Amino acid sequence: MPTLSLWEWIDNVLDYGGNIMRHGPLDMIKAKEPGRGGGGDAPAKTCPQCHAIIHAGYGKCPECGHEFPPPERSNLTEHASSEGVLSGEVRDEHYDVHNVYYEPHVKRNAEPGTPRTMRVDYEVAPTQYKSEWVCPEHTGYARSKFERWWRERACPDCPVPNTVDEAVAWANAGALAVPKGIVVRWVTGEKFDRIVKVECGDRPEMTDALMFAIESGPLTSPSGGYPENIGDDELPF
Repeated sequence: MPTLSLWEWIDNVLDYGGNIMRHGPLDMIKAKEPGRGGGGDAPAKTCPQCHAIIHAGYGKCPECGHEFPPPERSNLTEHASSEGVLSGEVRDEHYDVHNVYYEPHVKRNAEPGTPRTMRVDYEVAPTQYKSEWVCPEHTGYARSKFERWWRERACPDCPVPNTVDEAVAWANAGALAVPKGIVVRWVTGEKFDRIVKVECGDRPEMTDALMFAIESGPLTSPSGGYPENIGDDELPF
């Protein structure tokens, strides 16, 4: 009686239970760790030409050379994503700024007495804006940060505003340097991007219009053509 090799013996096994279709060829079965779940599509398939049972990952049958058609659908996109794959990864991107808008902002569903902010929207493309919020009416660190933000770009003779209305009125009267570009940072796992750098032109000189705005007080807060299509949903501030 001839002795069969291991692989010849495997070729003669009658698989009535469909185990090879469920678990794949014997040389490609991977044992599960205790306590781990499983399931999903069977890792094996039958070649329609020679009827060999082969691993599901083959695009070409290793027995007869039959080529399987490519999958009808793919989860791949034409271009690779630039997003990080691990939490905490940082990506910075530079944008040219075409216009800037200053507007008083009250956070939706804010508690009564919550200080307002000045919302600054940088137009980086038609109908595309990147925003930041500064805090003239806050105290502590937020106020100190606003004061530094204002002094870095304001007319040297312009005082630091104490209210949002003053800040908006003076900004729209020409108190601030014109922004030329911004750097926006994305951190994988965080919900919102944020502006980490603003590149501005020279600080402006005092003008009659600005002096009038400072001396007359913020009776109104002109929007300066503020874009109406900027939404207020899920703002980070």
